[in-house]
Amino acid sequence: MEREKEIAKLVNVLRRTSRMALHSEWTGGKDDAARYCAEQYNRVLARLREIDQSVGTVFEPLPSGSSLMVAAMACRQLAAYYEDEVGGGGPGAKVYGIQFDRESFKEFWQKSAREIEDLGEYIRESIEEWVRQRKKSGKPESNKGAEQSAGEKS
Repeated sequence: MEREKEIAKLVNVLRRTSRMALHSEWTGGKDDAARYCAEQYNRVLARLREIDQSVGTVFEPLPSGSSLMVAAMACRQLAAYYEDEVGGGGPGAKVYGIQFDRESFKEFWQKSAREIEDLGEYIRESIEEWVRQRKKSGKPESNKGAEQSAGEKS
């Protein structure tokens, strides 16, 4: 596998591991979740060190007793180290699996944000575009499967 593709895949694993760690932290995750996330970070770091020796001068493996929050932060920082190579910037970039127009959000925030109601309004205005892009990409809606299952039982 070529270097750039493998790094992109490893960064994707880091981003998802970070999300899992944060979700587990918010929902009262257990020690085994923290241990898994730290181990996953360490495995990805070890592979990245094989591919790119310079990463070893900046990042260290996590201790086995690391918390979910520490694992999430470590994953995000390591992913950020490779952001220039794998992307993650620019208008319409995918951030953690979500299509996100940074320029539009930046403009909104500079003009009127600062209040949670404005943020909620921005989200409501943007949801139609998100749904349109999701349908265009052919991803099934979560309710479709349930409707089809109900139809098959009839």
